[in-house]
Amino acid sequence: MSKLLENKVALVTGAGSGIGREIAYHYAAEGARVVVSDINEAGGAESVAAIRQRDGRAIFVRADTSKAGDNEALVEAAVKEFGALHIATNNAGIGGPSASIRSTVGIG
Repeated sequence: MSKLLENKVALVTGAGSGIGREIAYHYAAEGARVVVSDINEAGGAESVAAIRQRDGRAIFVRADTSKAGDNEALVEAAVKEFGALHIATNNAGIGGPSASIRSTVGIG
């Protein structure tokens, strides 16, 4: 990789698994220091461990992004640990019930 994010600090919510984890890995591979956030502490710890195994720098901060105070704490943690925040990827989400697009728009 070309280290396009060297000397940058990235925050990724929902980084304990799935797409968020992959985003965090990619940012770290590009040289960013990463704040991994999730409500899943075990998943977040796994993401941080994997980044560190690849010689990246990362910390985990447990946060529920539906709470304003948790979001403020994420920014504060990034600045306290790494001195800045340059990138915020708001990936966290919880799936809800699904429905056919046909029923959603009144077709059929």
